[in-house]
Amino acid sequence: MATGYSKSPLELLNSSHQSKVLKAAIFSRFVLLILSILWRTLLAPYDTSAPLNPTCLHNPSPPLPSPLLPSLGSAIEKGVVWDSVYFVRIAQCGYEYEQFYAFLPLLPACMFVFSQTVLALSGYVVCNVAFIFTAMYFYRLSVIILKDPSAALQASVLFCFNPASIFYSSIYSESLYALFSVGGCYYLVSRANNIAVLWLALSGFARSNGVLNAGYFGFQAMHQAYDAFYLKKSAF
Repeated sequence: MATGYSKSPLELLNSSHQSKVLKAAIFSRFVLLILSILWRTLLAPYDTSAPLNPTCLHNPSPPLPSPLLPSLGSAIEKGVVWDSVYFVRIAQCGYEYEQFYAFLPLLPACMFVFSQTVLALSGYVVCNVAFIFTAMYFYRLSVIILKDPSAALQASVLFCFNPASIFYSSIYSESLYALFSVGGCYYLVSRANNIAVLWLALSGFARSNGVLNAGYFGFQAMHQAYDAFYLKKSAF
């Protein structure tokens, strides 16, 4: 009996499944946003470093234009805690201190490009949009690897609602790293090697462990060398 598993990866992609993944990714971001606002309203933040924003140490930049909604901008800035403080500071002032070099430049650069007023808002938008695209690439990659659209859909929905999902909605580098890593793997298995090289290289600008993604090309080269040797031996 013929099954769908003999189809090519592109034929296995289901448009209705992709729509469900997109809706799940967007809905999960709204759920996390509501929960974040709720907990910040009920509980006092443990990290109170968000209001600390002195002038830039080197080459002080001119004051940024005032946001259209100052109260909204102030509320967003108060939500900048933990590592998010460093990313916002780097986007505004560059790498001022040695410890700043632990935070790679891709996210601050995106924040700087997309905003000259409320950098924190830009960071939230960049990270959440990056996660939504990551979920779409995750589904496509899962379809190719699992060869089962239903299983790929379930895996993608679980990815959207995983317990660590809050890190993908905060101003952290996880979203951009996941986007370029998952997207790079998708293009790699789709045999679009040039795009895969670019995307996986960009993942290394988001997080330092992106250098490990070079292992995919090492494995691919070893696999091709083995196939060439095996075919040559068989012909002999």
